[in-house]
Amino acid sequence: METSFLHGNNIEALPQFLTSLAIGLLIGLERERNPSAKAGLRTFALVALFGTMSALLSTKLGSPWLLIAGLIAVAGMIIAAYLNNPRDEDDPGTTTVIALLLCYMLGAMIWYGLAKLAVMLAIGVTALLYFKPELRGLSQKLTRRDLVAVLQFSVLTFIVLPILPDHNYGPYGAINPHHAWLMVVLISGISLAGYTALHMVGTRYGAPLLGFFGGLVSSTATTMIYAKHGKSNQAMLNLAASVIVIASIVVLLRLLVVSAVVAFGALPSLLPVLAGGLLSGLMVALYNWRKMSNATELYIPETSNPAELHTAIGFGLLYVVVLLGSAWMADIAGSRGLYAVALASGLTDVDAITLSSLRLFNLGQLSEQQTVTAITLAFLANLAFKFGMVVFIGGWTLARQVATGFGAIACGVLLGLFLL
Repeated sequence: METSFLHGNNIEALPQFLTSLAIGLLIGLERERNPSAKAGLRTFALVALFGTMSALLSTKLGSPWLLIAGLIAVAGMIIAAYLNNPRDEDDPGTTTVIALLLCYMLGAMIWYGLAKLAVMLAIGVTALLYFKPELRGLSQKLTRRDLVAVLQFSVLTFIVLPILPDHNYGPYGAINPHHAWLMVVLISGISLAGYTALHMVGTRYGAPLLGFFGGLVSSTATTMIYAKHGKSNQAMLNLAASVIVIASIVVLLRLLVVSAVVAFGALPSLLPVLAGGLLSGLMVALYNWRKMSNATELYIPETSNPAELHTAIGFGLLYVVVLLGSAWMADIAGSRGLYAVALASGLTDVDAITLSSLRLFNLGQLSEQQTVTAITLAFLANLAFKFGMVVFIGGWTLARQVATGFGAIACGVLLGLFLL
């Protein structure tokens, strides 16, 4: 019997294909690192897509034989790959074979009224095939420790998270184990995306992307590293200042994404503050970028993998502590108590107080004004802390260049808060 997602020219099955692609990429990432493996990152991803596609068309036809035939085809392909001994050991031909099988299935999908989904999958498959050097380079750059961290993160996200109780506990009903770990997943996921992109892109595209991805991973770590480089190498002053400012601008983008996901109701009030800092900061960053020499040597920030188990658990504990502290201080001292916690916790980590404030807003314990003010104060405290790092580590020459960008960001944020 046909399922609902197979009627008409739907794309409702797209989430299933994306899930199968993610599974294939995860398994293939580990196999890509093994020189003796006959299937790597792309082949595993394509085989996973092929399996989902075979199941979809089998359901469409009302017969399991197409799914069985697909399994036999994949088995035959693997057997042939191990029997053959090609000259190029890195390319046993399995990727081309599975790509041909996928192309056949995509053609069949079009006949059965799934043209839109087929076109979307064809574009994704083509991109997967085209970016072979980048994908292989990414797998080789990831260390064993990085891979273990990703696997730990996957277990805690897709196995532990679903079984955590989704109930409020503790004082003020503020502690929800499922929600707390979901916040860890959100922040770690954003940081992991920046960490992966940083290692994948490298220094090929210059300071803007280094600052952008460095800010996604950790703006504080990026500031510290480039402050050191700016002090030791005078030729890097402009570059270091640009990367540091861009990394801090990206923090505002992180807050925008987090707010939209966690508490969309607070976004209209928070948007003027974030937009003001973004626009003013970008103008200064663009001006600094135009002054910078293209011949300046680039350095990739040496940041730790944000998916490591101890990092994720540490952030989760910090989030719970800040959440309870915010609720308690807001209860006994009102807005002043909340703002004091925001200033203190924002010095080293703006994510924890942001998520905590948004959580209390969702619970009805904070107003929009209090939520936006607490997040703004935490961001400004974090900006001040990073400027102090620049002064202490990089010296006054670098600090004077960074001060312009940080000052513009702070003024934009404060202007947005004033208009609110």
